[in-house]
Amino acid sequence: MLRIATILVLALGLAACDAVNTMTEGFSHAKAVANDLEAATGVRPEVGFNWKNGRLVQVTVSYPRLNEKKPLHELAETVRASVAKEFKQKPDNIVLAFALGG
Repeated sequence: MLRIATILVLALGLAACDAVNTMTEGFSHAKAVANDLEAATGVRPEVGFNWKNGRLVQVTVSYPRLNEKKPLHELAETVRASVAKEFKQKPDNIVLAFALGG
């Protein structure tokens, strides 16, 4: 019984915690960036992020293959604009990656 009460108190504390809110909002922002970039490029990327003390440190956008349709500088600008729009703040760093396969 004591164990259940402790877990319940801990769960309620975490639910009110800003870190949990930041993570859930971060995942929804990452999904919105992926949707936005898929609409712009035709390829759905994986989007990851790193928050530190309420500041967006890094966003990683990984494509499953090279995008031959758009020049790299145009793709970089599209990614930069989408990340800034959806996360509502500019990260310290954006990493754009491609899987090259075997």
